[in-house]
Amino acid sequence: MNAMTRTVQGTALVTEQHAAEIRSALKSSLYPGASDASIDMVLAYCKAAQLDPMTKPVHIVPMTVSTGKKDANGYDIKEKRDVVMPGIGLYRINAARTGQYAGCSEPEFGPTRTMTFKREKWVDGENGKRRKTFVDADMHYPEWCRITVRRLIGASIVEFTALEYWLENYASKGDDGGPNAMWEKRPFGQIAKCAEAQALRKAFPEAVGSQPTAEEMEGKSIDIETVASAKAAIEMPRAKAVPSVVPADAPIDAEFSEQATKERTPATVDGEPGPLGDLSPSQARLIRAKAVAAGFADDAALLAAHPDVSKATINTVLKALSDASA
Repeated sequence: MNAMTRTVQGTALVTEQHAAEIRSALKSSLYPGASDASIDMVLAYCKAAQLDPMTKPVHIVPMTVSTGKKDANGYDIKEKRDVVMPGIGLYRINAARTGQYAGCSEPEFGPTRTMTFKREKWVDGENGKRRKTFVDADMHYPEWCRITVRRLIGASIVEFTALEYWLENYASKGDDGGPNAMWEKRPFGQIAKCAEAQALRKAFPEAVGSQPTAEEMEGKSIDIETVASAKAAIEMPRAKAVPSVVPADAPIDAEFSEQATKERTPATVDGEPGPLGDLSPSQARLIRAKAVAAGFADDAALLAAHPDVSKATINTVLKALSDASA
């Protein structure tokens, strides 16, 4: 008789042969092409969380991971590896398990915007050899998405709303700033999942935790400490840092002078816009997109009208820019 082993539910017993069949099904159907090591991670995750792996509550996400080491030029050394992450479906499962989940609203989308980026294209070259070139491509995306999750607390239904901006969430495929394949294919669907995940985190923090979903993290990067501790931290694609040329002892308002602004915010850094105040690259992308829509020609014009733009004031500035472009 085959030895017996417990399932991830911790109740029914299955034979080792049955366990092998489950592994085979996961590898051939739910996670085709996954390595044995990645399947082991899925099974370990599901066992710890008492989940049925056959419902695919988690995803295997190939990610670029920062190892925390530097190369000879001082740049981060990164490597590709599989990371097991919860899907939006697991968030819904955990919320439902509380017995307090009262559903969520349909996604509400903001104005549709257009992004122009470079797309790879193979063309016929000399001597019949194909070569790779780049052509301009346009795609349309929603400026933001808003979703409300409802939770039953006592006799009352309490609503938790999350609003997520597309430019702060999308994953870039490279230095040109264009979206990766999934975000280009499903610009509305992807941001809707991000907004729902955020709303579920707000409504059920004790049930879903703080780890981002696979839908939010696909195509992005995490550092090695994040993987080791299983506390994922979102890192949007960014340009290489450019040190500020403003002297350390300069008055605070000197940082926002016209000359300082020009020196601190070069037109591009390796093809990407330079830093803007203390904003992260993703926040700067969002502010710049809103500023263009509001009629500001460049960073200098934006800072002339909003000299206090910073992480602390970003929501206020975004609202002012939205009002100006309406």
